[in-house]
Amino acid sequence: MSKQYVLDAKNKTLGRLASEAAVLLRGKKEPDFAPHKLPQVRVKIINAANLKIDEKKINQKTYRRHSQYPGGEKIETLKRLMERRGISFVIKKAVMGMLAKNKLQKKIIKNLTIEE
Repeated sequence: MSKQYVLDAKNKTLGRLASEAAVLLRGKKEPDFAPHKLPQVRVKIINAANLKIDEKKINQKTYRRHSQYPGGEKIETLKRLMERRGISFVIKKAVMGMLAKNKLQKKIIKNLTIEE
């Protein structure tokens, strides 16, 4: 039996929404929390399109990745990333960055669903 949470993204900032979702996904609010255990928790984010992001943040925030070849660094702004991949990818990336960097990370993120 898994517990389900629904988060409304309307008029919330990206970071605050992501940190709230990460805490719930990790199972920290559950009485039987253990850091090595996969929690039976599902989180659904609704109204993702109504997420509040500053105009300054959209143009200035950058995401970096590297191809591991010399000169292979790619830098992309939040605006460009949202055009290319959508708001749900940006939210998932923010939540992923707030989860523990271990083997459970990929399993936990599968319990997150985002509706626009």
